[in-house]
Amino acid sequence: MALSGLFLIVFLLQHFIINLTSVFSADVFNQLSHFMGNNPLVQFLLQPVLIFGVVFHFVMGFVLELKNRSARAQKYTQNNGAANASWMSRNMILSGLVVLSFLGLHFYDFWLPEMNYKYIEVLPLDADRYFEETVHKFESPVRVGLYVLSFGFLALHLLHGFSSSFQSLGANNKYTRAIKGFTTAFAVGIPLGFVFIALFHHLNAF
Repeated sequence: MALSGLFLIVFLLQHFIINLTSVFSADVFNQLSHFMGNNPLVQFLLQPVLIFGVVFHFVMGFVLELKNRSARAQKYTQNNGAANASWMSRNMILSGLVVLSFLGLHFYDFWLPEMNYKYIEVLPLDADRYFEETVHKFESPVRVGLYVLSFGFLALHLLHGFSSSFQSLGANNKYTRAIKGFTTAFAVGIPLGFVFIALFHHLNAF
C-alpha cells in the first residue's frame, strides 16, 4: 500500500509540473503534452503501469479497511476515534473515494477524448491542440468547482497517507521530523497548485 502510494505521488508531481507550464507558456505545455501523448514508451508501458498502480492502490485500500473492521470481533461500546487518530487517518476511505471519483471525471475530460482522437476517429496529428482543449475544459464553473473540491480531499488524503507511507516502510529515525515537514508541505502545496491552475484558466477564459 505504501509503495503504490509513493509511486502515484511521483506521477502526481510529474503531472503537476507539466500542467503548471500551461500557466506560463502554451507552446511548452503543447510540446510536453504532445511528447507524453505520442511517445510509445509512455503510452504502451508507463501508462498501463500507472493505471494498474491506481487500481491496485484503491483495491488495497478497501481490503485493508475491511481487515481493520473485521479484526475486532466485538465492537467498542463507545468509540472515540478522535482521541487517538486524526480525522484524515480515520476517513482515508472517504477521501480516497472522492479522489477516485475525481479520477473518473478527469479520465472522462482528458483521457477518453485523447483515446478517441488517436485510435477511434484517427484525426490528423495536431501538436498544438492541447492547450486550447485544456482551457476549454475549465470554462465551466461547475467543473472547476468539482476540481477544487476534489483537490481539497486529495490534500486531506495526502496529509495522512504520504507521511504514513514512510512509517510503513520503517523510516522512523532522526529524519522523521524532516520527513513529516516535507510530506505536509507537499500534501498542501501540490493540491493548491492544481487549484491555482484550474482557477487561472477559468478566470482567463472570459
